[in-house]
Amino acid sequence: MSGTLQLIPLQDFPLVQPGDDLEGLLLDSLVGNGLEPRSGDILVLAQKVVSKAENRYVKLADVEAGEAACALAAETDKDPRQAELILRESKAVLRKRPGVIIVEHNLGYVHANAGIDRSNIPGDDTVLLLPEDPDASAEGLRARLVAEFGVDLAVIINDSAGRAWRNGTVGFAIGTAGIEPVRDQVGEPDLYDRPLEVTEVAVADELAAAASFVMGQAAEACPVVLVRGATWQASDSGSRSLLRDPELDMFR
Repeated sequence: MSGTLQLIPLQDFPLVQPGDDLEGLLLDSLVGNGLEPRSGDILVLAQKVVSKAENRYVKLADVEAGEAACALAAETDKDPRQAELILRESKAVLRKRPGVIIVEHNLGYVHANAGIDRSNIPGDDTVLLLPEDPDASAEGLRARLVAEFGVDLAVIINDSAGRAWRNGTVGFAIGTAGIEPVRDQVGEPDLYDRPLEVTEVAVADELAAAASFVMGQAAEACPVVLVRGATWQASDSGSRSLLRDPELDMFR
């Protein structure tokens, strides 16, 4: 477990443009905020700044909607071009109703509208897709930071999503580097020395959610949070261990 957990937002982080050196912006922002990473720190970045740096923008005017997308758009009150992008970014449509389409993303995450978003991006005709490989993006950022500061740290890329059984959105990890995303506590003793039978802790998701609360969802302009004081295990496994096997998913 962790004792005192600090969530330190990087203030005045610049607006990210396609092709920007995101690692360089992180380094400059850490210095500008008077922060020097320590071993055990975790940097959590909002998905949007990663997607923007990687130019994952798509102009809807450049998208031609197919027959399947037009049918889906009619059922869900969506722009047919956005429905086309959702289908391209997805393995399967799991649920749908007017206003929302729940899909299994190509990356494996169950996500509304394939994570395609218009909020906090410029232009009325532009949408932003998730990074192509968030784990690789996280590892690239981590490697640069480790090389610069010479400390053992981790990187999490987070996004926000709703849940099948509760209202509201929460942050969750879509990319990790340097951290074991899931801690298996099966067999560890509980308070009364009984062995835990099924307990697994989604460490990366819990940290992603904590950072997301600090980041905000509207005009806060705080896309990077340094987490200090967390207890975590080092790993290069990436975020895929957070994905439940569809055969074990009782909500599909």
